[in-house]
Amino acid sequence: MKKKYQFCLSLTLGLLIFLLAMSGLRRKEEALASRIAPEILRFHVLANSDSAADQTLKLEVKDFILDKLQTGLGTEEAASKEVICHYITVHKSALETAAEYYIKEQGFDYKVRVELAQCLFPEKTYGDMTFPAGTYDAVRVLIGQGKGKNFWCVLYPSLCYLDSTYAIVPESSKNQLSALLSEDDFQALLNARPVKIRFKLADWLKMK
Repeated sequence: MKKKYQFCLSLTLGLLIFLLAMSGLRRKEEALASRIAPEILRFHVLANSDSAADQTLKLEVKDFILDKLQTGLGTEEAASKEVICHYITVHKSALETAAEYYIKEQGFDYKVRVELAQCLFPEKTYGDMTFPAGTYDAVRVLIGQGKGKNFWCVLYPSLCYLDSTYAIVPESSKNQLSALLSEDDFQALLNARPVKIRFKLADWLKMK
């Protein structure tokens, strides 16, 4: 009975420590997100639905819009967050019309809305960099009803163009981020700490 009581007490204390650690980590990540958000521009594409065809179309439209932006903005080095936002504002109608025409060529009849918005993004990893959950400025693309699963990436600095086969963030993007952020914040993006904590708790429970 005494051993059972000690085990329950130990488990309770362990869980309490874990929850306090997670709470502190969450506050740190929220603070990190609030500091880096003004420098970051995310990209958010919502599919019409979760059907296989609509999800495939979502990725095709994503590539189409990114290609249009890359062509219109010229070299990545010349495009700042402010420049990209201005381009979206000025060319909003043209981008929507071009995307709708592209969609019709694929055999669909969906309207497209392109807008600048503030969106709540989940924690997301790109290559070896993890961006904390938080509210970020974003270029938002809604296809049709916009009720399908989303595509997320970072438009500035341009992580949307990374090679997913190798899952490596381009050095040019890292250099841009490093110049925009403090050294501590930049290093924090390279550290996926929540995963480490989960593993430590699992190991602790196994030992019990």
